[in-house]
Amino acid sequence: MVDLIIKSKIKAAVPDLSVAGDVPEALNKKVLELLDAASKRAKLNGRRTLQARDL
Repeated sequence: MVDLIIKSKIKAAVPDLSVAGDVPEALNKKVLELLDAASKRAKLNGRRTLQARDL
């Protein structure tokens, strides 16, 4: 699995909250699922470039 999420960046995004140790892994999983679905959409549309509209 590719790590796309950095815990310190999550903490910076929600400075008024503590961030549990399992949050980065769960968020990373969600992002990978989103990217997988978006890449399938791009391929179905005959493109080799992932675009914002695929998200």
